[in-house]
Amino acid sequence: MKTTLGLIAGMSMITLLSGCQLTESEVAANNAAPEINKPEPDTCEVGQTKIDDAQDCQVAKEGVIEVVHPVDDVDEALEDAVSVDEPENAEVNDVWTRLSNQFALTIPDDERVALQRDWYLKHPQYMARVVNRARPFLYYIADELEQGGIPLEIALLPIVESAFDPFAYSHGRAAGMWQFIPGTGKRFGMRQSWWYDGRRDIVASTQGAIAYLSYLNKMFDGDWLNALAAYNSGEGRVLRAIKRNKKAGKKTDFWSLDLPSETRAYVPKLLALADILKHRDTYNFKWPAIENVEVVSLVDIDSQIDLAFAADLADMDLEDLHALNPGFNRWATDPDGPHHLLLPVDKAKSFSQQLASIDQQDRLNWVRHTVKRGDSLLKLANQYHTTAGIIKKVNNLSSNMIRIGDAIMVPVALKELDSYSLSQDQRLASLQNKTRSNTKIAYKVKSGDTLWDIARFYKVSTRDLAKWNGMAPSDPLMPGKTLVVWQGKKKDATADTGVLRSLTYTVRSGDSLSRIAGKFNVKVSDITSWNNLSSKKYLQPGQKLTLHVDVTRLKNVG
Repeated sequence: MKTTLGLIAGMSMITLLSGCQLTESEVAANNAAPEINKPEPDTCEVGQTKIDDAQDCQVAKEGVIEVVHPVDDVDEALEDAVSVDEPENAEVNDVWTRLSNQFALTIPDDERVALQRDWYLKHPQYMARVVNRARPFLYYIADELEQGGIPLEIALLPIVESAFDPFAYSHGRAAGMWQFIPGTGKRFGMRQSWWYDGRRDIVASTQGAIAYLSYLNKMFDGDWLNALAAYNSGEGRVLRAIKRNKKAGKKTDFWSLDLPSETRAYVPKLLALADILKHRDTYNFKWPAIENVEVVSLVDIDSQIDLAFAADLADMDLEDLHALNPGFNRWATDPDGPHHLLLPVDKAKSFSQQLASIDQQDRLNWVRHTVKRGDSLLKLANQYHTTAGIIKKVNNLSSNMIRIGDAIMVPVALKELDSYSLSQDQRLASLQNKTRSNTKIAYKVKSGDTLWDIARFYKVSTRDLAKWNGMAPSDPLMPGKTLVVWQGKKKDATADTGVLRSLTYTVRSGDSLSRIAGKFNVKVSDITSWNNLSSKKYLQPGQKLTLHVDVTRLKNVG
């Protein structure tokens, strides 16, 4: 068994189409802005599997939301997959067998289940990669599900949600292996701060998923399929569907409810996976085994620690340690907790012993900064990649006031920031630098900008623009933020330094669409599209038009 967990470096961030939570009203905003229509491709990709069959593409994409994996997968030689048959009463040596022996959900003879099952059966290499990602965490998840009295089929839910990727996020603002949106994450105990996001923490998110599913199961009178549907699309939506069916005298089981297409495919995906795992010999499907032994151990650390320092103590690569602890956004753990780390079981004891002999102050690297004119707590926090609150706390400051000449102690990263390759900033940099087409344009956000405006200006979809920049389409834009835009062909060189503005133009006497287009260096078709106009209709003086223009390329518009 590999206990050093080198196989998890990078934690398998490949692109997958999968389900995500739609449990808050904020998700509706994702569909508010229209997208630029694009023809459906003849091929698609799920994971690193290229699919050429149009029907397979439809099955893979049907009713799902794209989940993004922001860091490239690490190419590893997969262990030989084996089918494990355990003799009756024998010790179970495979976690998957341990789980499937206790499966309890009924799998109906339903076309939706059959479609999803057929897709998985046709793509065993995809499943092999997903199972490899599950390897460090599955034993822990199995233990937690058993203790929580949750159907063990739920251990397959991270495959449907995120392909077992704790760094995955979706355009619905869902994040982590279990794909929680911010509000639901906080509701079920997942803290979210500048330093830490519990939705990506293996322990916090697994415990939160169990709590949420238990709550939903109780809400839906023990009906696990309706609870799963609500986990995906929101309890309110499923309750309304049940109410409609009751009023119409119809059944209220999952298969009878009128639910979004995503949810109608979501539950069958889970059941299809359970069926394949339970009967993998019948299907002749090589489901890679995972040893039924504890792989990681939760170690108390009591206070904040630099992840690089912790990796050195544990005799691990920094990336490997961070991959086991994906909830930490920055170069160190959160000063406000949680104060624990997941470590390989064969390293946990030695790490704890060494850590106990080290003073808490020595767990971080410090600089002594002499305050200069123009310094502020916020400026120092940005300079040293920490927070103003931390600087204030460690220096026992009672206010935000600092004086020229004062000596301020500031915690700083032990290594260069790009060494923390799985930190939030470095994941974003990796995502933005990933080559996607011929030309990358860097656009600096200005006050008043929206993703919709920028996407329309560069003729890309808001969803693509958000994905390229590690955002959800509904996320607010902060002035000064740099976005990347990928173009299929070269644009005018001034586009790289363009300043995009949304303007309201009042039509004057004698104006025409072509004249206005010439003034603002835009196309007539753009103006008609932005304002839902017909190019054959005359403009009226006083009429208001919305224009999205690069003000650095304007002609004299006076």
